[in-house]
Amino acid sequence: MANYWGGGILDRIGEINDKAQVRWRVSSPNNKGESWGDSTASNFDKYRGSIFRHQEFATYDILHLRVSYLLVRFKINEAKQKQILDSRLSDICMGTSAAPTYLPPYCFKNQDCQGNIREFNLVDGGVAANNPALVAISQVTKQVLDANPEFFPIKPTDFGRFLVISLGTGSPKVEKHYSAQKAAKWGALGWLIPIAGVFAQASADMVDFLIALVFQALHSEQNYLRIQLTDMGTTGFERSPPLISWGRRQAPSSTVGISRGSEDNLSGTTSSLDLATKENLEKLVEIGGNLLKKPASRVNLETGLFEPIENGGTNEEALVKFAKLLSEEKKIRESRFV
Repeated sequence: MANYWGGGILDRIGEINDKAQVRWRVSSPNNKGESWGDSTASNFDKYRGSIFRHQEFATYDILHLRVSYLLVRFKINEAKQKQILDSRLSDICMGTSAAPTYLPPYCFKNQDCQGNIREFNLVDGGVAANNPALVAISQVTKQVLDANPEFFPIKPTDFGRFLVISLGTGSPKVEKHYSAQKAAKWGALGWLIPIAGVFAQASADMVDFLIALVFQALHSEQNYLRIQLTDMGTTGFERSPPLISWGRRQAPSSTVGISRGSEDNLSGTTSSLDLATKENLEKLVEIGGNLLKKPASRVNLETGLFEPIENGGTNEEALVKFAKLLSEEKKIRESRFV
């Protein structure tokens, strides 16, 4: 663990990037995770992943340096092949939530019916898929390629039959940006803070842009709904929250009051990844409720800006429409197996 986080080589960094006062520890995670892990295990240990229906959880295996997908509800003919991925719910929750610097990486082992053992050394899947919408599309496409009867007669590229709802977790209000002139003066330490956010934002933006492009090119843009609280409210270039929020940590709740911010963005304590006080959670619920009343928006492929969809209604209305379509589709699918 110590080697992974830097081994204490840098215990604190101060006055980096435009005199921003940033102090953080890299010798260990901010939350060692024992109490949360014990609670998760006690509540979910009796459940295994296959109790869910078509659920896919992205994680990143730091031992093998590859993305690991856990928990698909396997069909009978897939059970032997994929049984080793069918994990305890507590392992899945802790593996996919182990955000670097916030919670420690999580290790567990699975064994299939033939005695084969696979070890997982996992961190938050956002390292590889900060916007997991493309993961969902790829897994459905794979089901089609594998001739899953539930998806017959859909073709792998028939995006007109896909319904995709992508719900962002909100992005903090960005107070400043970086110019090439400033960045040109940075060394390794200067880049250490912004680079994580740059990677996370670029990854999420590219996924949203790619999906929007494909659906619009196939005249199926109405089948893709992206709801995200951007740093500019209902419009503006989407900025997904960096997985590692360098320099944005808030002081403990006992010493800091709730910074309310505006109803259209995350600022102050509402942008903190680990401040789970009752008041802060209630404020997040309020912000989410306000977002539902905002116009449904879509990224403009020319400008990269989120713009309201003409005659698209509100986010709430769009979700109701999708829910009705999914309910009708489920009834049709189930009728084929009666």
